[in-house]
Amino acid sequence: MQTETLSGGFASPATDAAHAFRAVMEAMARPGTLHHLAGVQPPAPLSPAAAAVLLTLCDVDTPICLGGAHDCDGLRRWIAFHTGAPLVGAADCAFALGAWEDLQPLSAYPEGTPEYPDRSATLIVELPRLSADGATLQGPGIADRAALSLPDLAAFQSNAARFPLGLDFIFTSGDLVAALPRSTRVS
Repeated sequence: MQTETLSGGFASPATDAAHAFRAVMEAMARPGTLHHLAGVQPPAPLSPAAAAVLLTLCDVDTPICLGGAHDCDGLRRWIAFHTGAPLVGAADCAFALGAWEDLQPLSAYPEGTPEYPDRSATLIVELPRLSADGATLQGPGIADRAALSLPDLAAFQSNAARFPLGLDFIFTSGDLVAALPRSTRVS
């Protein structure tokens, strides 16, 4: 087993995971806010923020789909060692990870059912840049309006229109994380 597979996780797993969990939950609860996630040195092309999200939210019971350049041997081994999460196709995943263009079409992922809307996927989208400007966000967790740089306005408008079904999104870039739950209206 290569050193890269064994290294790169949290230095203090319990404390670091608790801090990361708090940051991800704050991002989900307050769409459009940016949070820092550090302390992880994952293999390329995974960002530190996306790695912290995986280490915090994924385990043997959370199947992951990898897209594009993220579907590589080094990252597969790293995920297996650090989380034990099974790697599956888009139709069977709880989480999907990749660049925006590599996670298309969005219709390939579970969006829940009327009886179980919580059985939908969360997409962890790696972006080259993440900032609190661009598309206007409104909805739960937002006092008036917020803004977030999104890769495709129409896709998020369509996703919100299907609420309570739909996908949830976690965006990462470097050590930054932001989130967009399906309940957020985008304009």
